[in-house]
Amino acid sequence: MNKDEKNIAIRLVTIEDYDAIFELWNSTEQSRRALNPVDDTREGIEKYLKRNPATCFLAYEPRHPETVMGVILTGHDGRRGIIHHLCVHPEYRRKGIAGLLVKKAEEALMEEGIHKVFGLVFKDNDPANAFWEGQGYSLRTNLNYRNKSLNENIPQGE
Repeated sequence: MNKDEKNIAIRLVTIEDYDAIFELWNSTEQSRRALNPVDDTREGIEKYLKRNPATCFLAYEPRHPETVMGVILTGHDGRRGIIHHLCVHPEYRRKGIAGLLVKKAEEALMEEGIHKVFGLVFKDNDPANAFWEGQGYSLRTNLNYRNKSLNENIPQGE
């Protein structure tokens, strides 16, 4: 444990954390880019947390529990895990928070019998891609990611 990690506490996310998490997501352009106006609302996140109550974590300062340093939303479909959102506030980066959140989420997935996990990262987000590479996540070049919006309020994507 490095000296910065001593000042980091991690706990499960609850819906009461929504406002602080939404503020955190809006603290960085890359995170704002990943949000959509339906699934990332309070109602959408509440539904996600009900489905994934033991795999989403929040990092905070132990002396200031209201200060959200980072968050990871992770879930699974019974076969594969997916990291939907990982965000660390710009003021708290380079302290090991993202790595601690990923480790905690991976442990929670393993406890639920999940043996493989993936995440999506914008191609042009070089720092995030370097981070995931450093965490042991390989780049899949043999797949095409395809999506379809079933709600007119959710952009189709690029």
